[in-house]
Amino acid sequence: MTYSQQSLRSERRRGRSCRSLVESCKTTDWPKDMIPGHGRYDSFVRRAISISPMRTAVVHPCSEETLRSAIDLKTRGLLDPLLIGPEHKIRAIAEAAALSLVGLDIEPVEHSHAAADRAVELASIGKVEALMKGSLHSDELLSAVLSPASRLRTERRISHVYVMDVPAYSKLLVITDAAINIRPNLDQKRDICQNAIDLMRLLGVERPLVAVLAAVETVNSKMPATLDAAALTVMAARGQIEGAIVDGPLAFDNAISIKAAQAKCINSQVAGQADILLVPDLDAGNMMAKQLIYFAGADAAGLVLGARVPIILTSRSDTAKVRMASAALAVLTAAKLNEPKAIA
Repeated sequence: MTYSQQSLRSERRRGRSCRSLVESCKTTDWPKDMIPGHGRYDSFVRRAISISPMRTAVVHPCSEETLRSAIDLKTRGLLDPLLIGPEHKIRAIAEAAALSLVGLDIEPVEHSHAAADRAVELASIGKVEALMKGSLHSDELLSAVLSPASRLRTERRISHVYVMDVPAYSKLLVITDAAINIRPNLDQKRDICQNAIDLMRLLGVERPLVAVLAAVETVNSKMPATLDAAALTVMAARGQIEGAIVDGPLAFDNAISIKAAQAKCINSQVAGQADILLVPDLDAGNMMAKQLIYFAGADAAGLVLGARVPIILTSRSDTAKVRMASAALAVLTAAKLNEPKAIA
């Protein structure tokens, strides 16, 4: 048998195997809108739905997908949307897409800049509990949030988290920061880390395991990411980062694979079972998250933390399930932020 004949037979067997797997998935009674290995969003989405719908400013919803998402999240009982943008555009888009705006309030403004400013103003006076990005650039919305006049800034640096449901991993996995902080310094990484820890604790992980990532798992003076990782590990041990076990530097493989950690004889409470991956910079985090989405079939719910209200940054490529999970994270975060503070 020639090599080409062997290859052809192998490809035919592989094709039959793939078709069998597809047919198996079709006939298996999977929950709606789920595939094998997914479903880790379900518990916190149910928790969020049990809370009253959250008044949310949808900023410049001038696209069909943004309007459809706002309507869907209202229907599911997660959000009570306030649409902020040019009213004539919003109504024209709704009419063209046959979307009903009944029950939705519109705050008319002229353009996207004004929409961002008005949303931030309403959040600062407590008229809305969260912000949701519509069809404007993230930078435009975040610039309004970070403006000195916004009153939404806190002592904590804002950061983005991807809460990922990766079929090949045994639990939810947070990657931070993959969307906002480009090259964070040590103090900024401390805030990024604490934001993610607070969210994971809110999701029921009592003491999250944080892997501070670098290309290698040993400290190297020529590699700044390893120095920051070592410093963050000590900061956690000294109480400067609270509520988690932090270890680094760890490479990606030994952060999420026990076999990889054992092969390198790494003695760590975090190695092989991380809940949070703290990346060295935005490039690394963004590429890692998108590789998991497109190569590993992961879902990635996203949220911005560290401001006085949670901020939902949606993407045009997000599925309805991911948008719902992102909104649910915002609902739970807002509920926690609005809890009465204990008096010492």
